[in-house]
Amino acid sequence: MNFTRWSARLPGTRRAAARDDRSSVPAARAEYARPEPGAGSADGDTPKASPGASADISQETAGRPADQLSGPALLEDLSAREILGRLPALVALVHGPDHRIAYVNDAYAAAFGPRPTGATAAEAMPELDELSLLPLMDQVLRSGTPRTVKSRKVRSGNSYTVTCTPVATPAGPPASGRTKDKNGRSRGSEGGGVLLYAADVTDHAEAAERLRTSERRHRETAVTLQRSLLPQELEQPDDLRIAATYQPGGTDAAVGGDWYDVITLGAGRTALVIGDVMGRGVRAAAVMGQLRTAVRAYARLDLPPHEVLQLLDGLAAEIDASQIATCAYAVHDPNEGRLVYASAGHLPILVRDQDGTVHRAEDPTGPPLGTGGWIHTSGTIALPPGSTAVLYTDGLVERRSEDIDEGVAALERALSGANGAPQVVCDRLIRSLGVTAEHDDDVAVLVVQHPARTGTNAELFHNASLDLLGGIEAAPRARAFATGVLTSWRFPVELCDLGVLAASELVANSLQHGIPPMRLGLRRTDRRLIIEVTDGDDHLPRRRRAEPADESGRGISIVATIASSWGSRRTPGGGKAVWCEFALPR
Repeated sequence: MNFTRWSARLPGTRRAAARDDRSSVPAARAEYARPEPGAGSADGDTPKASPGASADISQETAGRPADQLSGPALLEDLSAREILGRLPALVALVHGPDHRIAYVNDAYAAAFGPRPTGATAAEAMPELDELSLLPLMDQVLRSGTPRTVKSRKVRSGNSYTVTCTPVATPAGPPASGRTKDKNGRSRGSEGGGVLLYAADVTDHAEAAERLRTSERRHRETAVTLQRSLLPQELEQPDDLRIAATYQPGGTDAAVGGDWYDVITLGAGRTALVIGDVMGRGVRAAAVMGQLRTAVRAYARLDLPPHEVLQLLDGLAAEIDASQIATCAYAVHDPNEGRLVYASAGHLPILVRDQDGTVHRAEDPTGPPLGTGGWIHTSGTIALPPGSTAVLYTDGLVERRSEDIDEGVAALERALSGANGAPQVVCDRLIRSLGVTAEHDDDVAVLVVQHPARTGTNAELFHNASLDLLGGIEAAPRARAFATGVLTSWRFPVELCDLGVLAASELVANSLQHGIPPMRLGLRRTDRRLIIEVTDGDDHLPRRRRAEPADESGRGISIVATIASSWGSRRTPGGGKAVWCEFALPR
């Protein structure tokens, strides 16, 4: 291929300039030619260019480096081959539908080696195949539209950004001059060519990869921090089956403030917590960690749900008044078959019955934590055997394109058909609501099942109770009742004796310090024996050290010594409950 003929078609070359000489406009080099020594006039007029000035300049600039050439006249004396050859970028020219090599500059040859003129790119330029440029060059040749690919790597490890531009070649007009093939489809002329301009962006690509690696490590650290603030292992109560899922939102390094918790309160009761600190970042995670710790501390007081939120509301304002947090706190009592709950601006708890009917806990709901001045109240929702409760954060149901009530309704529909173990229900809800790794908000889901037990499994769970009527004769009746029940449950003799002793001490304490109505309750599960005594007085007992001469004050100390755990709480209707637990032998 005659490259000189091709270069003559480019503006600014010798032949283009000669063509301009024949026009009515003077050639650019005649206007900008440097004056010969002494040619200037005495009165300071601009000297006229001599006819040989262009040739003198061409001889003078021959062999000089490109960085020393300046001015329009000097550029016109360079051919396209000389200009492309001096570029630090990689340049190659191919022509025809087979992309036959017409030219490669020195930078290209230095990077990939010399290339034989006339050979096809598919055979002699394997680097183009590595960069996946051959199909792209076909598209450029057909359409006449430049295309660019960014930061593609070859085997040597270098990365290049390549621009493919259609050009004219001596074999025919520019590729943009399209013709029709026999099928009537538009195609570029077979004489067209493609100019490849490749810039080495290895340093930029490596810097971008280092940045991506750094961001990935930061995100992994942030997610690790977030997960460390969540329960490492959920407590599994005797009467419930529980699973939880946390899905961090987005791909950035900002952590969220979603959290959940399960707290065993004793006597078979369980507290369930779900919360969300608005916003993202380490500050939101720090506030979340403090609130979660505070909830666990307040739960140990065994207070009603609304009182726990009342305490948490004041603490949230002290931690950071600018952070908005929502929370739902619920308590499950196996003897009542329901959830007692309170909500501070959080989304409603959903409960699915065994037949698939879904109920929504609507009221009462107070403002978010930290607002102050609000008196929270508790509500109830049934959780019978065979039912499933779901507590969740807004990331599961909130979408920018729809109202949040529509998201809650979609969750209800998904829950109505969700069967299986709690973890299976968690995963199904996540999938049904379209939560993926690219989800833009954190998601926390807590699934609680109250299983319906039948057959031999049901034989491991029993309840028995006795109303304590009369005066001092109630104590021997309570001991006789406890002995008969524990014996019928086929407990070992030692455990029966300890259970009867604990029941006797709790009843005696209630008879001495409480008021009617009084009741003794015995409950067994597959893992423990629970003894509980209730009365109408709301003064909670406390353990104290009795002096040797004291005739009383040792009952609670005896119970605390022989039992696995003990505690007391105020009951909603007034009065108190004092309980203790014994772990059953495996």
